[in-house]
Amino acid sequence: MPVTMPRQSPLRGAHEALGARFTTFGGWEMPVEYGTIRAEHAAVREAAGKFDVSHMGQLVVTGPDAGALTDRLVTCDVGSMAEGDARYGLITDEAGVILDDTIVYRRAGDYLVIPNAGHDAEMADRWTTHRDAWGLDAAVENATESLAMVAVQGPDAAALVGEAADEAATNLTHMHATATTVAGVEGFVARTGYTGEDGFEVVCPAADAETVWAAFDCQPCGLGARDTLRTEMGYLLSGQDFDPETEPRNPYEADVAFAVALDTEFVGRDALAAVAEGGVDERFVGLVLDERGVPRHGYDVTDPDGRSIGHVTSGTMSPTLGEPIGLGYVEAAAAEPGTDVRVVIRDDPKRATVRATPFIT
Repeated sequence: MPVTMPRQSPLRGAHEALGARFTTFGGWEMPVEYGTIRAEHAAVREAAGKFDVSHMGQLVVTGPDAGALTDRLVTCDVGSMAEGDARYGLITDEAGVILDDTIVYRRAGDYLVIPNAGHDAEMADRWTTHRDAWGLDAAVENATESLAMVAVQGPDAAALVGEAADEAATNLTHMHATATTVAGVEGFVARTGYTGEDGFEVVCPAADAETVWAAFDCQPCGLGARDTLRTEMGYLLSGQDFDPETEPRNPYEADVAFAVALDTEFVGRDALAAVAEGGVDERFVGLVLDERGVPRHGYDVTDPDGRSIGHVTSGTMSPTLGEPIGLGYVEAAAAEPGTDVRVVIRDDPKRATVRATPFIT
């Protein structure tokens, strides 16, 4: 069988020059760390770090029915978005199961939809298939290979972006975006991120990626720090905290019901309305280990008597808190913060406590 080579970021050469160590994620070969994950994590929490997030998908939807099409394929209310708005939403199937999560940007003349790594072709096909089935007038371009994305995150991010971009970028409020220039490059800047810190994400032509990357004089960060940062915030990771095949979940189980607008019509809406009325059996929670060890993906969660009540989907040693933390699903009756549970590590049930997320404030 032919071997499929991982996709490469337009910043691959810049990462190699910085001594990055690489890993494959979502079909892309991306930096996992440059020095240590702990140092990169601390830079973002205390100052600023920059991430290459060009592995995220980039769908550009245009035409008279671009908004109507996108509104019917994500759970958030796309129809009420004004130019410059950004909105978090889920892409669900007819049963209300999350296929992916996304940020939708309304720009002048189009909608920019950001699927997760490796989902761009699948979601472009979903948009075009439903467009044709519904007879809508819209064009869907998978622009992932022609665009790059750089995230600058941390308390100093606004100052760094202010040095490289015009005033329109630094005047943005959270979950808003604008077309502007960065280091002389025409691009699109959003005050969004995946770390829990103030931050910006810059979309630019792939050919100009190195110019934009070099414009931010701060710690380069890889996927390792990105994962510890998002885990501390309790943010979902597509393919791990939910997956239509291995971890099928709806937004109410996954604790992202805030992104579901039941007063709009989208694929899966009726199924989710029934869930909203009837409740769920399991809920996504934070977990803190009270003994030595680290909760990891797939570990069983039990009550103090040893009865299985759920499992861990993500876990790490929190660099900020110095505590072993995890995310996962437990029975709804055990989801209250403060509930005493056990996480089974190599057949040893370790004491743990359910904790509200984010773990840090």
